[in-house]
Amino acid sequence: MTIQIALTIAGSDSSGGAGIQADLKTFAALGVYGASAITALTAQNTKGVTAIHDVPADFIAAQIDAVFADLDVGAVKIGMLGNAAAAGAVAASLDRHRPRNVVLDPVMVASTGADLLRADAMDALRSLLSRADVVTPNLFEAATLLDAPLARDEATMLAQAQKLLAFGAGAVLIKGGHGGGPDSVDLLVEADGCARFTAPRIATKNTHGTGCTLAAAVAAGLAKGLSLNAAVREAKAYVSAAIAAADRVKIGAGNGPVHHFHKWW
Repeated sequence: MTIQIALTIAGSDSSGGAGIQADLKTFAALGVYGASAITALTAQNTKGVTAIHDVPADFIAAQIDAVFADLDVGAVKIGMLGNAAAAGAVAASLDRHRPRNVVLDPVMVASTGADLLRADAMDALRSLLSRADVVTPNLFEAATLLDAPLARDEATMLAQAQKLLAFGAGAVLIKGGHGGGPDSVDLLVEADGCARFTAPRIATKNTHGTGCTLAAAVAAGLAKGLSLNAAVREAKAYVSAAIAAADRVKIGAGNGPVHHFHKWW
């Protein structure tokens, strides 16, 4: 049996709701084999992050090299990097291996509010944009990357996505989950146009790991050979269903995770 493979390069969430753990769950749920390279260890739960331990840059590179030396990677998802050295190691690894289908989720802050990217790493993160086939910022991340005000409407979301394209990204999926209104609207912006993806906004506090999960789901779709538009559509539907089912599982006392395996249990 041949199975498609996706690699996640991200931080570890000890509570299992986000980061590497969420990515691997998402890959499995969508029928893709998951490999991983860990950039940082976090001590966290549904109530917050209490400590972060950075993985040395040379060891991040060693993990990535080991995966590419043996596995046929169909897509790469990049999440939490933490610091400039980690971002540099990932950039150099991408240049060495030239993977197809790179999805960059520019993780900066945890859902509980903890900083996951040091201020001096912002330029290094921006340099990764040109190596990504698609970048998946939320409204806060897009504004921070551009040093601009937070987008309050779709016209501003579109304008900011177009500015991010100028950094060299193949496409930008700007996510409106933190916006207002009855629907959550995401815009997939490419050089030749824009596609709009909507889903009803769901009232729940259990949204831990949604950004990681969406980016991983896009990577899974690309690894399976879907077009970018189709991969985003499948990912949006999967995450929306995982959020809708989140209250069925009781994990922790804070902001719980989405239900990655809602189709099975």
